[in-house]
Amino acid sequence: MVAEASALTEQLNRSSNPYRDPLARIDWQDLDLEGWWLPQAAVSLHGIPAYERLPEARRIRLSQYEFINFIEKALWLEGIFMERISRALGNSLGQPSETLYRLHELREEAGHSLMFVELIRRSGLPIEPSAFTRPRLATWVGRHAPYRSAAFWIAVLIGEQVPDRMNRTIRKHRGEIADTIYDIITLHAIDEARHIVHARETLDLHLPSAGRLAPLYRPLLNRVFRQFVEAFYFPSPALYRLAGLEQPEAWARRAHANPVRIDFVDECVASTLRQLADKGLPVNWR
Repeated sequence: MVAEASALTEQLNRSSNPYRDPLARIDWQDLDLEGWWLPQAAVSLHGIPAYERLPEARRIRLSQYEFINFIEKALWLEGIFMERISRALGNSLGQPSETLYRLHELREEAGHSLMFVELIRRSGLPIEPSAFTRPRLATWVGRHAPYRSAAFWIAVLIGEQVPDRMNRTIRKHRGEIADTIYDIITLHAIDEARHIVHARETLDLHLPSAGRLAPLYRPLLNRVFRQFVEAFYFPSPALYRLAGLEQPEAWARRAHANPVRIDFVDECVASTLRQLADKGLPVNWR
């Protein structure tokens, strides 16, 4: 298994070599500040009659804020992952291939973060940090679980795949969203495909050593998974307020009860749930 992982790492390194800074690849001058940044099907309130009656400009603005919420959560995850990669580099000098791939991931995650921050800056939209809550337990696991543990790589796999499925869903609706947004999520998805493969293989290496501890992961895993889903798919009331919706707490409750949204989330997380179940880690998000 170690030899297979090493061969995979070499392949990932070769794929990562032709790197270009995402900031230089995005046509920022073409950013449409009046267009949809999420397809309507991906907006949390889609399907609720009261939302559908709102003026289109208000619904568009909400799509922009919800996309910002999405990339802000990606910034949170990538910040944790970059922190852990940086700490792990000090213990990998005897494994040059692994060290090289960690550096590739570090460069790619930093590039994504720069791209996301630039979009937020260029949006000109008022931002309040309190509108972008971050899951406490998921943060703790990401920062403190041992780097070479199944618990850490389970969290990494979830953290990579949950937003990736959202990316792929958005990309299916290219004609409905601003071109710049499509380019951003495409660049993100290309790199994340490699990161997900690496996370899966690394998790497979560590799961056998977990042995009898695996059942203990399940309650923790359920809570962490639910926190990821909540963070990425259900905005806080403060975000609805920023988007100009009155009674934001009521809109947040409607989103949580929205059967259209629940079906959308089910579709986005289905493959991740299947993969975890195949590894003996059945979880659910609701």
